[in-house]
Amino acid sequence: MTTFVDRVELHVAAGNGGHGCASVHREKFKPLGGPDGGNGGRGGDVILVVDQSVTTLLEYHHSPHRKATNGKPGEGGNRSGKDGSDLVLPVPDGTVVLDARGNVLADLVGEGTTYIAAQGGRGGLGNAALASARRKAPGFALLGEPGQTGEIVLELKTVADVALVGYPSAGKSSLISVLSAAKPKIADYPFTTLVPNLGVVTAGATVYTIADVPGLIPGASQGKGLGLEFLRHVERCSVLVHVLDTATLESERDPLTDLDVIEAELKEYGGLEDRPRIVVLNKVDIPDGQDLADMIRPELEARGYRIFEVSAVSRKGLKELSFALAGIVAEARAAKPKEEATRIVIRPKAVDDAGFTVTLEEDGLYRVRGEKPERWVRQTDFNNDEAVGYLADRLNRLGVEDELMKAGARAGDGVAIGSEDDAVVFDWEPSMAAGAEMLGRRGEDHRLEAPRPAAQRRRDRDAERDEADREYDEFKPF
Repeated sequence: MTTFVDRVELHVAAGNGGHGCASVHREKFKPLGGPDGGNGGRGGDVILVVDQSVTTLLEYHHSPHRKATNGKPGEGGNRSGKDGSDLVLPVPDGTVVLDARGNVLADLVGEGTTYIAAQGGRGGLGNAALASARRKAPGFALLGEPGQTGEIVLELKTVADVALVGYPSAGKSSLISVLSAAKPKIADYPFTTLVPNLGVVTAGATVYTIADVPGLIPGASQGKGLGLEFLRHVERCSVLVHVLDTATLESERDPLTDLDVIEAELKEYGGLEDRPRIVVLNKVDIPDGQDLADMIRPELEARGYRIFEVSAVSRKGLKELSFALAGIVAEARAAKPKEEATRIVIRPKAVDDAGFTVTLEEDGLYRVRGEKPERWVRQTDFNNDEAVGYLADRLNRLGVEDELMKAGARAGDGVAIGSEDDAVVFDWEPSMAAGAEMLGRRGEDHRLEAPRPAAQRRRDRDAERDEADREYDEFKPF
């Protein structure tokens, strides 16, 4: 059974906003108590939070669908609905959030770092909040907005200072077991290590983390073996350590060739050219291993590598290696720019952004796009004529009708508000004026009952065309 997962596809859905309530206060001897419908509650967000105690994405591998709770609808008596609870998902330090196309949305590093993966929908206003001097007792309320939904990809890139790279069975897991308190699985067969191992090393006053990258073989950067799956774990390291097996039992391999192959795979993967390298000649406690180390050491030094001969069994050279790595890590940390106190700059997104566009599409449909119009459409109950009339008033005040006229729209032309997936399409009638004198009983709007000649003429033309097609199908010669 899989116990380590470093890449998952997560389906997130924020909570929907609660609907507003359309209610009228009723009390004895007070027949005109006025509207008292409360607002709907906000839907819960889906939030990713870095938690140091979490080391794998296994939980989301088994349960990839996550949804926050919905907001409660408003009630009479000016009682607002309860907000939905946010869904907080803990993720490991070093998790990268991508969209379905592979674009990076967030890089979560550091305890407590958060990212809102899906935002909850707004709650709808009740009729008490919609009351005005002209519309004293609205017979409608606004609907709650649906919460955001989508698919994101979580990739874990281990946050380690030192990365051990090398062929399978080169002794990387053994080195981690003796340098730190980590207890990885160790055996004498290839691909013993199926997951990156992480250990904490203390060398003097420096404490650093060390990780191995399992499964690097020729072709790893193209997906062969386990290398491509785990190469991402070396991206954050400060130093690369080549672990070379000087006592390999495979006759067709030698340490220098192993080094060249691993370097070629790292170059093919990309982004690691600036990392300092150290070469560790492992298993020198074996006589043949020491002889081979003596033979290849001059060649490695000629290439400019810093060499350490070690043995995980006899503990030879481990102290020197540990302090050398600590020095490199300390230099890398000192070279980083000093972190200053984060200045919190609040740049809230304009909720009441009045910007919108009107475009004429090839099929003769006028499409209106903008945050306000699209949100208003989502919150409108089209089964209530008064709510539809209220939407028309808001669009007119925003200037949508003027822009349609400038774009050349005429009475009866089709107008769509929103994207192609969830747009609302209607026949435009420019004479729909706003005003209290147009209002009727609660839940009604006389403007929607007025005849619409242009729309009727278009329907008549469509009916005549359909009738002609039917007659042709009935009498066409065979």
